[in-house]
Amino acid sequence: MDPSVIIICSILFSAFFAGMEIAFISANKLLIELKNKQGSTYARLLSPFVASPTKFISTTLIGNNIGLVVYGIYMAQILNERLIQLIPALQHSLFLLLALQTIISTLVVLVTAEFLPKVLFRINPDNLLKVLVFPFMLFYYLFWPIVHFISWLSTLILSKLSGDKFKENTPAFSKVDLDQYIDQINEQDLPEDIEVDTEIFRNALDFSNIKVRECLVPRTELVAMDIDSSIEEMYQKFLETGMSKILIYQDNPDQIIGYVHQKELFRAPKNVRSILINIEIATETMSIMDLLNRFIRTRKSLAVVVDELGGTAGIITIEDILEEVFGEIEDEHDVEELIEEKLSETEYRFSARQEIDYLNNTYDLNLPEDDYHTLGGFVIARHENIPMAGEKIMLDNFELTVESVENARIDVLKLRVLGKNKNDH
Repeated sequence: MDPSVIIICSILFSAFFAGMEIAFISANKLLIELKNKQGSTYARLLSPFVASPTKFISTTLIGNNIGLVVYGIYMAQILNERLIQLIPALQHSLFLLLALQTIISTLVVLVTAEFLPKVLFRINPDNLLKVLVFPFMLFYYLFWPIVHFISWLSTLILSKLSGDKFKENTPAFSKVDLDQYIDQINEQDLPEDIEVDTEIFRNALDFSNIKVRECLVPRTELVAMDIDSSIEEMYQKFLETGMSKILIYQDNPDQIIGYVHQKELFRAPKNVRSILINIEIATETMSIMDLLNRFIRTRKSLAVVVDELGGTAGIITIEDILEEVFGEIEDEHDVEELIEEKLSETEYRFSARQEIDYLNNTYDLNLPEDDYHTLGGFVIARHENIPMAGEKIMLDNFELTVESVENARIDVLKLRVLGKNKNDH
């Protein structure tokens, strides 16, 4: 057989296994397992490799090395003849001849058998595995004795080095696989109720990254009473607010020391102190997952959030945490409706408490995100002051008009999107 044909075949052989390796690593393992449950043939073949990827990787390494060895042998023969023909002086310098052979053959194999196949196979790994898993299985069974010997030898060496029995412990799929699968579902034309489920999945994936400061009730909206208030005053406050719990402070609102539940009033208490319930303390930078675990462990449902100076930043309840996954949870006391009106293609009217990420996702506004999380927080952080009602503020690519201010807090804003900044070009 012509050596050139053998070289081309060996390059293709090596490229196939290099591409299959990167395709398997990049493939969505969750999708493979789901397709296996649905009876897909290709997924049934790949499923054992998802549980034990060493066997798949070993097969690709063996195939890749066989191709490279054959390529190296025949490529050396061809280059030896061609280089001496082109540069006769090389036949007197074995080292220089070997160096040129190595450089040329390495460049060829890196481009054709490594770089190109890995790039191409990484573009659409799932679909390529569907087709190429069948010829791959032929080579897997052909290399079976070598694959199992390498796996056994690797396990033995690792067990000796670690001093304990080595076990391959690879998860079937990761958060990245689930995130990719959700993206694939969203790209399909599915019923609307499935869209809701995928949103919950995505919220759950991001749950561990959310901080307390992102979902707390700010200090300006807290209802609190002094520890020295009378029971009659406490009773009236419950009637006015319709709340089931009221915060209690000592000396000033920054010193929250607990809360009172309305059911305690039915026990005819003598004073507020006798029915005071201790409150959990959380920091703004604390993960809501850690706080949820603490709520479950202590059987509490409310915590006061303190800032870096020890002052009260707000409160957070177990309901606020769950809403980060399941969306807004309304009860009989959730009567406040946040304003959101689209006045024109570029003008909107919003409550200052509207969250930045919600407005961006709903209206595609591209409002900048930072330590603040509400529209009012954005204005105060950038304006560095509490604006007056009727004041117009230019921030980035937006004109914001303050329509109303209540208790030193921005209530309603009119937002107008201006033309693109010069920096956007």
